Amino acid sequence: MRAASVNLYDLTREELRLRLVRWDLNPFHTARLWNYLYLQLADSFDAMPELPARVRARLRADARLGVLPTALATDSCDGFTRKYLLTLADSHRVETVLMRFTGRVTACLSSQVGCAMGCVFCATGQMGYTRHLTPGEIVAQAVHVARALRAAREPHRLRNVVLMGMGEPLHNYEAVMQAVDILGDAAGLALGAERITLSTVGVVPGILRLARERRPVHLAVSLHAATQAERAALVPAAKKWPLDELLAACRTYSESTGRRIFYEWTLIEGQNDSAAQARAVGRLLRGLPAQVNLIPLNPTAGYAGVPTRTEAARNFQLILKEEFQLPSTVRQRRGVDIGAGCGQLAGAAAS
Repeated sequence: MRAASVNLYDLTREELRLRLVRWDLNPFHTARLWNYLYLQLADSFDAMPELPARVRARLRADARLGVLPTALATDSCDGFTRKYLLTLADSHRVETVLMRFTGRVTACLSSQVGCAMGCVFCATGQMGYTRHLTPGEIVAQAVHVARALRAAREPHRLRNVVLMGMGEPLHNYEAVMQAVDILGDAAGLALGAERITLSTVGVVPGILRLARERRPVHLAVSLHAATQAERAALVPAAKKWPLDELLAACRTYSESTGRRIFYEWTLIEGQNDSAAQARAVGRLLRGLPAQVNLIPLNPTAGYAGVPTRTEAARNFQLILKEEFQLPSTVRQRRGVDIGAGCGQLAGAAAS
């Protein structure tokens, strides 16, 4: 394999067709090759016997199949969650999570090695930023989960993807959107945009670009505090994109797309889980098409806070509903015992 070889997972179907033409191969083979990549989930060129020998030889010479080897797979005692530590071509590692829910399977994908946003309660933020993932490295995580489901003869195929793993998706906008296009191709994994959610800490330029492009992915915005000072203490990126600018961008997004935003609120006992805080977030989001995702804090080594109590979470939710008619959910906790919960991915094992 030459260093300049192209990762086929980086390419949309049209780009794959053009690549075959550039290699002086019949573009007729595009559909069959795409089928091998995303329907048969082939893990090598040897597993593509219906392609002519000349095509496979050219692929071996000038392309690669960016399969991500598993360094470690860990199952949660909850019986629904498996975390994969996957190795990239440059030996960096990222974490991907398979989560089972009633009637569906969701993959939580990473978009970066580390993260530059520095959220104080997040393990990935604590490790700092190393690099962006390529589109193919993002796509390969979804393919990995789909392949694992098939190998285990699971009754459900991969149905949903959340870009809530390591990294800030809107900091790696181009690669993430290329991956979204590839994952959503109807001839492949067919994960339509309505089945893809990306979570941002509040990168205002990215939110406004999503609004301009009217991309129909679901958007989740990490809020966590209802004042600029409180938010900046938890989310350092708020110093660059203050709360009023963030909410203005969110309003523009909803007006442009007609879509509501999921606002994420990590509930930390004694810090942002009081009745007063619930009323503050209700006032903050009044008039916006919104749903609040309440997430009891998951433990990380670098943060001393503790999760809210169940009673406080229920009271918070009740206030949002009864006083502000604001819908909310309390996030189902998945894989906390194996460091696969929201905010727990990465740590020292991913370096």
